[in-house]
Amino acid sequence: MFVAAFHIRCRSLLRGNFLVLGSLIIAFVIARFPHNRATLFLILPTVAAGYGMYETTRCLGRRWSMYHASVLLCLYMDILSLTMILFLLLYPYMQ
Repeated sequence: MFVAAFHIRCRSLLRGNFLVLGSLIIAFVIARFPHNRATLFLILPTVAAGYGMYETTRCLGRRWSMYHASVLLCLYMDILSLTMILFLLLYPYMQ
């Protein structure tokens, strides 16, 4: 399972989650969170989080199982992380 994270063509839930959470951490660092500043470099973590969400979506099975439920929970986490990154990107421009 860990080795599949390095192969791009293989489905990997680990790679998708690391991309999303890593891009969220990088977005906090780039935006300097308590004192948000306007920067367009936050587009890069947004794209990376979108790709990580795509990787997580690829892991969904066709039939319902507990694995399918856990992938859905990971997708909800991806949506929340992507929303936070978009907030950090757009909020400084609304002032």
